[in-house]
Amino acid sequence: MRHYFLSAALLFSSLSLPVAQAAEPYVELPRSAWLAPGEKVEVAALFSYGCRYCRELEPLLNSWVAQLPSDVNFTRVPAMAGGIWNIYGQLFLTLETLRVEPAVHAAVFEAIGSRQSLATPHEMALFLAGHGVDKAVFLDTYQSFAVQAKVKEAIRKTSAFEVSGVPALVVNGKYRFDQSAGGAQGMLALAQELIDRERALRK
Repeated sequence: MRHYFLSAALLFSSLSLPVAQAAEPYVELPRSAWLAPGEKVEVAALFSYGCRYCRELEPLLNSWVAQLPSDVNFTRVPAMAGGIWNIYGQLFLTLETLRVEPAVHAAVFEAIGSRQSLATPHEMALFLAGHGVDKAVFLDTYQSFAVQAKVKEAIRKTSAFEVSGVPALVVNGKYRFDQSAGGAQGMLALAQELIDRERALRK
């Protein structure tokens, strides 16, 4: 299953549609999205705190990331489609900037999954204070230039990677795929296959 977004007004709970199996388990993205060859293979995970499939994928994804070799760089990119997607995305980018513990991200996933309202900076700050995040520091960082720059980059990547739903993985800006590749395990197996393919191109 996959979580789709169609418009800025779409609520996270409104869609969880099955995906038809494509001829290939991945979409090859336009060359304009490809990353220049580098020392590391780049893997991006597109997600949202409001997506229950993303939340369910997290434990498996975290275990996989912990075992990645040093020549693979993994990043999380919040999917930005306007409205609540961008609000949750900015929340993630703020916490990433503050370098909070993984347990804080897990708590946010669970709170939103339980329909707790974290739709304003004030609501976020009050909730996070209970998880060791200083309210004033959070609010200052949420509105900071550094986070605004990250928001713009996440919006750019969401567009460049032609993301229409989450969770999704993108390898080197070339290949995008989701759980239609064979569920969570299939996604990670395909990611490894494409990592190996990109690694071979550097030899």
